[in-house]
Order: sequence, then structure tokens, then C-alpha cells
Amino acid sequence: MAGRTKLWIAAAMKRLLVTKPLDKIRVTEICREAEIERPTFYYHFQDKYDLVAWIFFQDADSTDILSVESAAAGMNKMRQEMLFYRRAYEDSSQNALWQYMLEYFTDRYIRLAKEKLGADTLDTQLVYSIRFYCMGSVGMTREWILYDNITSAETIVQMMFASMPESLHRIYGLQRPAR
Repeated sequence: MAGRTKLWIAAAMKRLLVTKPLDKIRVTEICREAEIERPTFYYHFQDKYDLVAWIFFQDADSTDILSVESAAAGMNKMRQEMLFYRRAYEDSSQNALWQYMLEYFTDRYIRLAKEKLGADTLDTQLVYSIRFYCMGSVGMTREWILYDNITSAETIVQMMFASMPESLHRIYGLQRPAR
């Protein structure tokens, strides 16, 4: 039941983002659009930014971040919901989507590196390389969503994978994409 309610609230948020930017939407409007009471909203989400991040995580969790094909499919889904993602990325508040994405992908790549290496901790340089790669990838994804209506998702993902530091390619067992 809780999952359906979250999906219902998310659908309401997506409808609202078609009509106005994220910073202009209030929780009261989301509740009205979803036909729920404010306590119901706050039972599921801390604020509207938490809701937008949850929507993103639903799509990102099903993506294999070490697969060009899977990552490109995820980005194509973002392109299909372009208005939602464009509005979410336009927001530059203290809880901006790109910050949630950076934390999400950094944590995910660190977990994968620990699994691949059989380690509980990673050295400082490796964590730096992961953060560096994630910052670049999240930043370029934002740029792609906001400003690039031409480059395919497949090309963007191939360029991201080609830009990954060699040390990460070795850890994750990836082949360098052809350039």
C-alpha cells in the first residue's frame, strides 16, 4: 500500500512539473493534485526534493551502471521524461537533484568497488577517482538534459565510460569503449 501511495504522489508531482518549475511548487499543491492530506505526504517524504530524488532512484536502481546498454536505456528513459528531468535539474537549491545523484552514484560505485576487491575500505586515491568520475558523469548528464537535444544517450554513455579512469576500468572489469 505504501508503495502505491508513493507512486500516486510521484505521478502528481510529475503532472505539476509540466506546468511550473520545481522551486514554484509547494507541498500543498502536490497534496491537492494527489488528493491526499499533508500528513500522508510527510509520512512518505521529507519534502518535495526528497520526492524528486525518490522518483529518480526508482529508475536508477534498475540500471546496471557497469553496462553501456543498461545505462543508455536509463538515460533514454530520462529523455522520455525530459520535462520532469529538465525541471528537476534546473533547480539549484540546497537540495538539488544533481546532489542526490552525486551521492547516490558515488555510494553505488564505492559499494561495487568494495565487492569487486573484497575489501571493507578503499584507499583515498580510489575514492577520489570514484568521486571525480561521478561528479563528471552527473555534471555531463545535467548538461545533456538541459542543453543537448541532439546527442544520443548511447553516445553520451560511451563517452562517459571512455572517460572513466583506467584504475576504475580495471576494478570493475570493463573494456574501454571504442573511440
